[in-house]
Amino acid sequence: MSSPADVVDRAALGAWLREQGLGAWSGELEPVGGGTQNVVLRTVVGGRPVVLRHPPVHPRPGSARTIAREITVLDALRGSGVPHPALVAACTDPGVLGQPFFLMDDVDGVNPGERVSPEQAADPGLRHGAALDVARAAARLGRLDPVTAGLDGLRRPGPFLSRQVPRWTAQLASYTEVPGYDPGDLPDTAVAAQWLERHRPPEPEPGVAHGDLHLNNVLLDRTRPRVAALVDWEMCTVGDPLLDLGWLLVTWPVDPVGFGAGTELAAHGGLPTRAELIAAYADAGGRDTGHVTWYAGLAAFKLGIVLEGSWARVAAGEAPRAVGERLHTAAVALLELAVRIARDEWAVSAG
Repeated sequence: MSSPADVVDRAALGAWLREQGLGAWSGELEPVGGGTQNVVLRTVVGGRPVVLRHPPVHPRPGSARTIAREITVLDALRGSGVPHPALVAACTDPGVLGQPFFLMDDVDGVNPGERVSPEQAADPGLRHGAALDVARAAARLGRLDPVTAGLDGLRRPGPFLSRQVPRWTAQLASYTEVPGYDPGDLPDTAVAAQWLERHRPPEPEPGVAHGDLHLNNVLLDRTRPRVAALVDWEMCTVGDPLLDLGWLLVTWPVDPVGFGAGTELAAHGGLPTRAELIAAYADAGGRDTGHVTWYAGLAAFKLGIVLEGSWARVAAGEAPRAVGERLHTAAVALLELAVRIARDEWAVSAG
């Protein structure tokens, strides 16, 4: 089986690096675990540890736009106070590697979905404090002015919240058009959709949202109770930053678990409760959390439908069955959680 690094033309990349004046490069590329949507490779250029992000071996129609979005976001976050990998260099010319790509700093941190540092393993307070800082980082991101930051181009015309349920309901319905797709044990999503529409909060002042904020998209400082970087910015948008908090709450690895995020950190114990996350977000200057249960319901609804797309791609022969089955299980759990929220069977602040 070929390595993800094989998608990269090393000669072409080496020539481009020389043109950029970034220093000597050995040609070595080491695959990095974590994200599944892009090729992520670790290397050293000019003595500087960096990570290269490139569209997948079999890119989707929007893969090039996704990479271009990440380039835009990382460039805009420079000096913002939001923890992120620094953008080192970027190339949007498909003539170099066939797709746009970029280099970012290789952040010295640990992904809590994969492992913990020895210091974190030994210190419950360190684990607790670092996990709380994820909520604080979300608050800092949500305070950014998208216009001042140069990110207003990510904003779609029209109201953000009112288009969410129709958009994702249509997405779920589109899977039925895939030959062989079987939704199996999906719950009655109409219950959640109707509740979300009836209880929708007022449209917010637009703000920057990560769009996929959970513990697998975070690097934690090894020795200090803080976030080293938020990563995987491919779903970043200008909309309602409170959806990031809802996303974090429904993917939080304590019961009820709707998504397998942060499993290694959770296995060591000492995680904050969801109520503590909400308080940390508010104390860090985040937006009003009065409708936080609604945002959790929307997050569970949206993420469940996004993940179910992998099960549809299995039916289309475009994704491995094992991956599709795992994500289908997560989709069912998330959509069941959305239904429970709609039926007032779970209060997010009690978890």
